[in-house]
Amino acid sequence: MTTLNEAFAAAGAAAWGGLPFSELAADMTAEAVEKAGALCPNPRTVLVAAFPYYAGERPGNLSLYARGMDYHQVVTGQLNTVCDFLREKYENGVFVSAADNSPLPERQAAWRCGVGLRGKNGLVILPPYGSYVFLGAILTDVELDLPPRTPSSECVGCGKCLAACPGGALGERGVAVERCLSDLTQRKGTLTAEQAELVKTHPLIWGCDTCQRVCPYNAHPALSPLHQFREELVDRLEAADLEGLTNRTFREKYGCRAFAWRGPAPLRRNLEWK
Repeated sequence: MTTLNEAFAAAGAAAWGGLPFSELAADMTAEAVEKAGALCPNPRTVLVAAFPYYAGERPGNLSLYARGMDYHQVVTGQLNTVCDFLREKYENGVFVSAADNSPLPERQAAWRCGVGLRGKNGLVILPPYGSYVFLGAILTDVELDLPPRTPSSECVGCGKCLAACPGGALGERGVAVERCLSDLTQRKGTLTAEQAELVKTHPLIWGCDTCQRVCPYNAHPALSPLHQFREELVDRLEAADLEGLTNRTFREKYGCRAFAWRGPAPLRRNLEWK
């Protein structure tokens, strides 16, 4: 009989864990708890899994995470196979999958379950894949029998990510989003003069991999086992790639990519500054 370990492995997850929803709720706002209850009435258990996405070193101007297929779609699809497995065992259970698009704090769930290490840059680090992993979660009203867990330990704390951050966004207290280039390159509308200068001098037009590239855990990361993150990559965008595209035609062309969710406007702005 297939086990939950085997179901997650077959889905391409490199690691997984689970915890009672009531425990994770301690990391959530009252509004987030309410939204989770709307997704799954009477939530009892949260499962969290890590999916590697590293596809090797390739030149380009897009963050490595955004070059393959949209991780929201891929990870949710992979988790749905685990949901199908669980539905066979618990016919009356509700199982809802999500990937960075739900009220669940997936990183906190991973750390509470001992999935990976706590990086100084706020990322989950999972050797041998380093921090090049996407997280996804399953919320259910079934009280599952979960494996033993020990909360994640801290990374080695070398401080390289803090020192290398081009915007000075990283500190001991967390991430200052208003100076984080991963956030700034994705923002719509007008940036402050300081924020605009950060984007102009940054080599990427979408995202920022700096803190990951200097991390010792990412010195020799293993490749993703998932073909959706290794094949048909879009490494680079030029102004000509976006020329003449409306919001609709842009989404028709790039809607299956993680860099498409904001539409073409931020990409065009960032390209103009290069």
